[in-house]
Formats: sequence, structure tokens, C-alpha cells
Amino acid sequence: MADSFMGKAATMEIPINSNGETLAEDDSLEQDLQQVMVSGPNLNETSVVSGGYGGPAGGIIPTSSIKDLRMKSRGQGVGLVSSQSAARMITNQNQTDQPFTGLGMHHSNSNQNMSVEEANRGVAVEKLDSVKKWGINTYKCTKQMFSERFGRGSRTVDLELEAQIDVLRDTKRKYESVLRLTSALTSHFYNMVQTQQALGDTFADLSQKSPELRDEFGYNAETQKLLCRNGEALLGAINFFVSSINTLVNKTMEDTLMTIKLYEAARLEFDAYRADLEELSLGPRDAATMVRIEVSQQQYQVQRDKYERLRSDVTIKLKFLEENKVKVMHKQLLLFHNAISAYFAGNQQQLEQTLRQFNVKLKPPGSDKPSWLEES
Repeated sequence: MADSFMGKAATMEIPINSNGETLAEDDSLEQDLQQVMVSGPNLNETSVVSGGYGGPAGGIIPTSSIKDLRMKSRGQGVGLVSSQSAARMITNQNQTDQPFTGLGMHHSNSNQNMSVEEANRGVAVEKLDSVKKWGINTYKCTKQMFSERFGRGSRTVDLELEAQIDVLRDTKRKYESVLRLTSALTSHFYNMVQTQQALGDTFADLSQKSPELRDEFGYNAETQKLLCRNGEALLGAINFFVSSINTLVNKTMEDTLMTIKLYEAARLEFDAYRADLEELSLGPRDAATMVRIEVSQQQYQVQRDKYERLRSDVTIKLKFLEENKVKVMHKQLLLFHNAISAYFAGNQQQLEQTLRQFNVKLKPPGSDKPSWLEES
């Protein structure tokens, strides 16, 4: 019975006027509608489902919300609202009630930016502190240096070590002179050997073209070639001597002098902080001054330890340098003497024996000339 009334109610049209009120045609129709509403389902307990079949539970909209929307729309004079429009409005309202997740992302980004800024600020502060310390140290050392030059300040002096340093510097200057002179000798002697070789080739050519003087030109050609061969052997010995002196002067001695420069800089810093501590000790003894004196004592101790360490390093290097210098020069001077004596005595065998004794290897003829690929 209820199904027949429902089908009938679903297919009939209900006329309404301009005010939204129904026009009753007869009493039977009104009674049928009342019976359908009474026997039909309770609309207060049903729900309207938005979306397709099997959709999520979040799409179920209570009919009470739809009725509230209908009442609001009637009060505003809009008219009846369809179920799909009501569902869309309620869904939008539920979406606006959800929290905005982008706010958390923005908060995390701001935290990262703050951490980066703090790290950059820390690096800048460290650089500023290092520049400040460098400036204070430079000022104190410059003040101490001018005080020493004008005779107003005192300096720490190790008489024995200072004497050894002066001897080393004087020795280095003399060895540099020896190195310069032997290099010049090598250059001149090389040119002489090249001239002897060219002269021997010329004599050999003339001996072939002058039959009447063939023997004379031939003797001179052989003599010049022998002198050229012995000259190349002597050049090998002199080059070995020059190379050893160059290593001793420009590497071994220079390394020791670099350590001496560090030692002298440490001595200047030590005297500067010592003078600063003495100046503070002679002043008033209030609380602020006592703090400054304590800090100055700590800095003085650091500079003293550095000065003592470098002084020990210089002493050790000077000792080893002296031993190495004696050993190297003994060998090189003996080589130079024996090679020169054998060459000018014309003793070819003694010259070759000297080269073998000191492990001097001669370069093959023409090795100094560039190859055809380098020339091109």
C-alpha cells in the first residue's frame, strides 16, 4: 500500500504559487500525501550520500544539516536548495574546518633560515676576533721593535746562539760567492770545449783537402779532439760540484735560516708581551688591573714556550747543518782538486778514475741539444 502511494507521489506534480505555497486541488490528494509522509521513512534519521556508490564515509551528510540549510535559504528569500548543492556547501565547510598544513612547512623553513643565519653570524664573530687578536699582536710587536731600535726597550739575547747565527749568515754569503764563480767557470770552460771541438773538425777537414799538410793538420786535429774529450769529463766533474754547492746553499742553509727567522719573530713577540706584563705590574693594583695582569701572564707564558721551542729547533738545526756541511764539502773539494789536476796534467786515466770514484756520470754527446721535435 505504501509502495503504491510512494510511486504515485513520485510521479505527480505539485503546483505552487509565487510565495512557495502549494495549491490544494482536492482533499483526497492532501490526505494521500499525509499518509505517505506518515508511513514513509523518518527523514530526520536518514542521510544523503554525496558521491558514487561505495564512497568514503566522509561523504555522508545528515539530513538535519540539509534542513537547516533549507530553513536558512528560505529566511533569506533564495528558495529551495537541492540536495547536491547542500552537500557541496557542507563539504566546503568541512574543508575549511581542517587545519592548514602549509603553516608547519613555513615554520620549519623559518627555523632552517634562522639556523643558517646563526651559523654565519658565528663565523663572522670568529673572523672578527682573529682580526682583533692579530691587530693587538702586531701593535705590540711594532712597538717593541721601535723601542729596541731607538734604545728605549730591552731585548732577550742568547750570545752563543746569536754568534752561531752570524757565522752561518757569513758562511752562506761566502758559499754563494763560490757558487757564482764556479758557475762562471763552467760557462767559460764549456765555451772553450765547444771551440776546441770546432777547431778539431776544421783541422780534420783541412787535412783531407791539403795533401802537402795532411800530417800536420791531422796531429792538431787529434790533439784538439783529445782535449775536447777530456774537457767534457772535467765539465761533468765541475757541474757535479756546482750542483752539490747549490743544494747546500739554497736548500739546506736556507731551511735553517727560515727557522732562524721564525725564532727571531718569536723572540720579538716574547719581548713585547714581557714588556707589556712589566708595564702592567708597575701600575695600580685594582680589580680591573689584576684581571689584565692575569691575562697578560697567560699570554706571556704562551709566547715564552713558543720562544723556547724555536730556540731549541735552531740549535739542533745549526748542529746538523755544520756536520752536513763538513761532510759534503770534504767530498766536493776533493773531487774538484783531483779533476782539475788530472785535466791540466793531461792524465786522462786519472781523470776518468776520479769520475768513477765520486760516481760522476757524464752526459752523452749532444744530449744538451734539443730534439728535432722541440726545434720544430
